[in-house]
Order: sequence, then C-alpha cells, then structure tokens
Amino acid sequence: MPGRHVNDHQMRLYMTLRRTLPPVTAAAACAFSPATAYRIESDTRLPSQKKAARGRRRPDPLAEIFDSEIVPLLEAAPGIRAVAVFEEMQRRHPELPDGVRRTMERRIRAWRALRGPERDVIFRQVHEPGRLGLSDFTAMGDLGVTIAGERLDHLLYHFRLACSGFEHAHVILGGESHVALAEGLQNALWTLGGAPREHRSDSLSAAFRNFTRDAREDLTRRYDALCAHYRMQPTRNNRGVAHENGAIESPHAHLKAAVRDALLLRGSNDFADLTAYRRFIDEIVARKNARNARRIDAERAVLQPLPATRTTDYEEMLVAVTSSGGFTLRKVFYTVPSRLIGHRLRVRLYDDRLDLFLGGTALFTLPRGRAEASGKHGHVVDYRHVIHALRRKPMALLGLVYRDQLFPREAYARMFERLRERLADRMACRTMVELLSLAHERACEAELAGVLADLLASPNGMPEMATLRARFAPDPASLPEVRIDAVPLALYETLLDQRVEEIA
Repeated sequence: MPGRHVNDHQMRLYMTLRRTLPPVTAAAACAFSPATAYRIESDTRLPSQKKAARGRRRPDPLAEIFDSEIVPLLEAAPGIRAVAVFEEMQRRHPELPDGVRRTMERRIRAWRALRGPERDVIFRQVHEPGRLGLSDFTAMGDLGVTIAGERLDHLLYHFRLACSGFEHAHVILGGESHVALAEGLQNALWTLGGAPREHRSDSLSAAFRNFTRDAREDLTRRYDALCAHYRMQPTRNNRGVAHENGAIESPHAHLKAAVRDALLLRGSNDFADLTAYRRFIDEIVARKNARNARRIDAERAVLQPLPATRTTDYEEMLVAVTSSGGFTLRKVFYTVPSRLIGHRLRVRLYDDRLDLFLGGTALFTLPRGRAEASGKHGHVVDYRHVIHALRRKPMALLGLVYRDQLFPREAYARMFERLRERLADRMACRTMVELLSLAHERACEAELAGVLADLLASPNGMPEMATLRARFAPDPASLPEVRIDAVPLALYETLLDQRVEEIA
C-alpha cells in the first residue's frame, strides 16, 4: 500500500508533479518506485486518510450511566459543574474510580458543545469619542499596603473613558458609597477637563445591599442629580453581569498589576502617610495616561464643557455635642473641644474626613472613623480635647471607654501599661495624665514619645515629671516678668506741635 512507503508530504508533491510529468518521472522525483506511483494513480487518498480509526482499548467506564443518569442531570441543571456531576456519580456508584473524572469532564464538554443550551454572546463595541465614561470600585487590600506600619484596607475608585482609555484613580477608605463615587467622579472629570455624554456604573451593589427602599430611592436620586449637574446620561449595567462593564473591568486587573509591580520596584509597601500613598497612585495612573496622550487629547476635544462649579460630594447632617465631650455619627464617637458641649454642629461627611460647622462658621476637620466589622462602635479621639478635664479627674482614665484611642502614639500606651504594673492605679493614672498634659502644653508629643521609648527599653525605666518638664521647656511660672513703662500721651502732642512748626 502507498501508505506503507509514502507519507502525506511525498504524495502531495507527487500529485503536483503529475500534472506536468509522466507517473514514472514524477515518482523518481519523489523518491519512490514506479509501482507505488501506479498504485497512487488508482487510489488518490492520502495515507493518513486510509488509517482506520483507533478503537477503544478498554471498556467504556461511563457506558452504563452517561445517557441514563448524567445527561438527564445536565438537562435539568445546565449550569452545574462537571466536578459536581462526578461527585454525585461517585456517591451513587461508589465503585466508580477517581481516574474517570477527566474522562467524564471531556465527555460532558463534548456533549454540551453538541447538545447543550445556547450560551450568551458578547458583542464587541465600537466606542464613539466623548460618549461613554465608566466608574467602578476595586478592592486593594490584598496588596498589603501599610501607612506608618498600619495595614490599609481600602478600595480604589476607578474612572475610565471607553474610547481613549483615559484613567483616574482615587483611594477610598470606606466602602462603595455615593460620597465615594461623587468625590472620585468629580476629581476625574475636573482632571480631564470635560465630561462624556453618558456615565455608567455598576449600580453600587455593595452600597444598596442593606438599604431600605426609601434609602435606595434617595441614593438613586442623588446619583441622577450628580450626572445631571454634568449633563451626563446616567446608566447602570445589569447587576451581576460584569462583562457589560468590560471597558473598565479588564483595566482593573491591569491597574492593580501596575500598582503591584511599582510596589515591588519601590522595595516597600509602607508609606509615611495617606497623602504619600495617594501621590504614588496618581503617578502610576499619570504614566498610563501618558502612553495614550494622543488619543486622550483627541477625545478631550469632543467632551462636554464642565459646569462653573462642582456639586456636592458629601453628606450633610446635624449632630449634638453631648456632655461626653463629643458626638456619635454612624456608630463612631468623635471628640471635640469641650466648649462646644450643648451645641448642634453641622457636619459634612466625606469618605475620609468630616468638616464641622457651627452655624455658618467653619470650625475644623476631623479624620473619618469607621465602626468595627463586629458592629462595635469606633472612636476618633484627640487627647487635646479632653486633657484639661482629665487633669481634674485622672482616675477616669482607668476605665475610659476610648482609652486605647486616647494615646497619640504607641509609646504612651506602653508606658501606661508599665505604670500600672509598678504603681498603684491612682498614681499610674495621675502620672499618665501629666505626661499627656506635658505633650499638649509644651507641643512635644513626638519628642516625648521618643523619651518614653528609651525609658521602656530599660527594664527599670520610669518617667520623672520634674526632669521632663525641665527638659522640654521652662516652667511658665519661672519666666521673667517683662515690665513696659507707658509713655505719657503729652509727649505725642509735643511731637505733633513741633512737626507743624517745621512744616510752617
């Protein structure tokens, strides 16, 4: 047979040469005998086409159960995984060996390709310049970023133009919320210098999850108002259908990979403060945008102009300052100066901060806190707000609800533990309050923390208040008295008279 002496390549070459040469000559050119050439003339099939299909070398282990049990299961539950089907068959037929799993998976895959249900089709889109911008959030906790040694569990708000690929990212400390979306989106639009005609989000599913119906409707109205301010048509993809946001879902992974690589090149995941980390993210995004600069500039030219001002990107509410020296908001207690006790303050709640107002007067800004995952209340405490009251009641420190948050640095908390080990509770509390008071009055919080750390490094190190007061600043009572003698007003009249005479 030709197949025993000739391969597919030789036969194809022979059939090509045979168009212009006699069989014997063509056979010689292909390095086989004339007899083989005449056999090929009578049967022009390739050798590979004459090979009989290989039959099974062992009995089919699924022959008795595939059509009778597996197929009905696949028809009843089209989305079931092949491994779940295998586990169910092993439960029904314990004699079924583990080695049959791959065979069953291949058989199920082939059955679905031939007789399975129709699958969803993703339609690739041509994006029109200036039409679509997308927003979404992505979790960044798995990167292990720390701020001054403390782990930062955070999200990244991510905005992208579908056509040119312009990107903007903003670090979010809380969860997916309207405040986070409003702040991140407006930062992106003002950085871009224009607004697309349509904005798409993923319905903020995490923010909606535990809301009442009225709260969900309020959030929808606020989102619609935000888009209306920038003349953007608000749209949302269907919940759970991530590929409808495909123009930003895939860039999520690319952005996270870029951040991960930049952290490895940097050699450290720790940042001095949140501002430094945000600057780090901005630099990464800026480099990505620089690679698409031409396309971004072309799309920027067809964007809608921005309005004259931004719209609100905060929630506003009223709180009452209680006799505890603070107020509670969203299960977090915040301290404020005690002179505000009894007043009602207007709070603008952002993702990472609170701006406080008394009437129309701006007071100050507090960092935003969050309740613990267990539901326990959180605390944002500034020891400067309460230290004057603690000096009058130092024993209140012993059982204070927010005592751990009161200490501004770790060295203060560790020193209090040592004081309680070595001294009576009353003396330990009094000494600790005096240390906090010294840090406040002499503005030496960091320097004093360094001294306390040195004392803690010594097995018997204990603070001496007199020595510490003398070290950081002189006692105000020992400052020299400055005496200023008042000048008689008659002297000024004399000087004026002389000046008038000179002019005359």
